[in-house]
Amino acid sequence: MENYSVEQRVQIIKLYYQNQCSVRATFRALHDFDGAHNRSVESTIRRLVNKFELTGSVNNQTTPTSAWRILRRDLGLHPYKIQLTQELKANEHRQRRAFADLVLEQLEVDPEFGRKIIFSDEAHFWMNGYVNKQNCRIWEDNNPHETHQLQMHPEKVTVWCGFWSGEVIGPYFFQNEVGAAITVTDERYRSMITNFLWPKLKDMDLNNMWFQQDGTTCHTAHATMDLLHDIFNGMIISCFGDVNWPPRSCDLMPLDFFLWGYVKSRVYANKPQTIDALKINITNAINDIDPDLCGRIIEN
Repeated sequence: MENYSVEQRVQIIKLYYQNQCSVRATFRALHDFDGAHNRSVESTIRRLVNKFELTGSVNNQTTPTSAWRILRRDLGLHPYKIQLTQELKANEHRQRRAFADLVLEQLEVDPEFGRKIIFSDEAHFWMNGYVNKQNCRIWEDNNPHETHQLQMHPEKVTVWCGFWSGEVIGPYFFQNEVGAAITVTDERYRSMITNFLWPKLKDMDLNNMWFQQDGTTCHTAHATMDLLHDIFNGMIISCFGDVNWPPRSCDLMPLDFFLWGYVKSRVYANKPQTIDALKINITNAINDIDPDLCGRIIEN
């Protein structure tokens, strides 16, 4: 209809009502005005009539240009989500650079250096973790006013894992006698090392393996560091270790930049309703990780 003048559109509307609101009769009547080959087809007549009855006008109404269209089409911009990361203090940039330089030096001496580090960390898995209202949308004709009730203090499990190029070591759950999550203290952390980690490492050549941990107090207590030095003598990457681990460096640790997100995306898929079901999902998700995938993560 953009090619028709206002006078032509008014003529079509007049003929439509003069012919008892018949589109077919209007089409025939246009023969005397526009000829057999230049007259409007019936679908155009119908659209023009519908527009006139809806708006009271035969003029083209300019569609408002949205801000989204201006940004995308006219300016060529794209929307990007903000990535959240730990804030680094002034001296911590230097520590990260020092660690990166050390790793590069080690890789020049031994190209397999990265495959000889056991990275370790804990993570919390909450019972209400599967609802993400940022991404969850309910498409309906009307607002369903859907709500999801959350506990004020939802239950959780606290999981420790080790990660190296050969496999994921774990999971180990910090829990009491009845299976409830407990705080990770230095004593409980040492108990995990003695009763869980050491037996897992019996078949590994510890003379060539490094152990990494972050600077959490329970990790760096004097008794804990003494215990680690007995096994990983001279090959500990940690605060108060043989190599200093730069603080707030989640992007350097495969558990943070890969493992926890990967596992959580699978753990909550079937919406576990109990702590036991949550633990089973965590165990299954970790056990299903292919060792070859661990190798590729470390290599990258």
